[in-house]
Amino acid sequence: MSTRTAEYPRPHHFLLHISDTHLLGGGGRLYDRVASEQHLRTLFEEFEASGGRPEAIVFTGDLADKGEPDAYDRIREIVDPVAERLGAKVIWVMGNHDDRAAFRRGLLDDRHGGHRPVDRVDDVNGLRVITLDSTVPGHHHGEVSPAQLDWLAEELSIPAPHGTILAMHHPPVPSVLDLAVSVELRDQSALAEVVEGSDIRSIIAGHLHYSSTATFAGVPVSVASASCYTQDLNVPVGGTRGRDGARAFNLIHVYPTTVLHSVVPLGATPALDWVDADESARRLAASGVSIADAATAPVTEEPPFTMPIPVLAG
Repeated sequence: MSTRTAEYPRPHHFLLHISDTHLLGGGGRLYDRVASEQHLRTLFEEFEASGGRPEAIVFTGDLADKGEPDAYDRIREIVDPVAERLGAKVIWVMGNHDDRAAFRRGLLDDRHGGHRPVDRVDDVNGLRVITLDSTVPGHHHGEVSPAQLDWLAEELSIPAPHGTILAMHHPPVPSVLDLAVSVELRDQSALAEVVEGSDIRSIIAGHLHYSSTATFAGVPVSVASASCYTQDLNVPVGGTRGRDGARAFNLIHVYPTTVLHSVVPLGATPALDWVDADESARRLAASGVSIADAATAPVTEEPPFTMPIPVLAG
């Protein structure tokens, strides 16, 4: 029997991407009916049952619906024990419903708080995750200031060993829903100039309350749906209709040559078949197929990761 190695090895990196939790202080419900806190707990219950072990959990904004300090305390009470069990770093991103001072004190343990943008850099075993604060205090649209763009360009001037994931709340993509343009990210061309040609391999975001994908300055963009409530994209054209359902989160698998974003719907549905890990391995072996282990290069390797140069037809 001939043998074959799968086209891709195991991924170098695995991140869990969650967005728009919209928790309220006191355990309140959104629209007096949406149990956002319980929905987040359910998300983690379902994810942990899979046995997945991400290196980091990235929350792309709108963690608190009204920026209340108690809401940040509540999300920490839910997330911290899960992160500890999974051995995962937690990366928080500001959203337009968040309050910078309360966000800093509650999630970053910054006692001084402060209202400056929450822009940060995290190293995830050689993969750089840059958090860019696209919020405008007192408004719901997004902007990135010239000073932030200068900071981002400086950070990107030295490529990371395994490339960069840019995490922000407002996605630099078109929207299916007309009303969403009132709260979109503005002046995107300036951001595109910094992103293009950098080692950014993927941009992840939230804000829209539905899953979506696009490209921006040649870089893939993945928008995670909300964990609280979502937008119905089958609404009559031109309209907007929220719903207490169809929640989802994303899985991010980083390979040497690509980044894979997968949408995971929440909620149980009838199973048609069940093949466990041992049986999967047995069937692959019987078919003569193997999957190579991740050959992650050490983070000190030279040269650092660079994006492939596209070949243009003449």
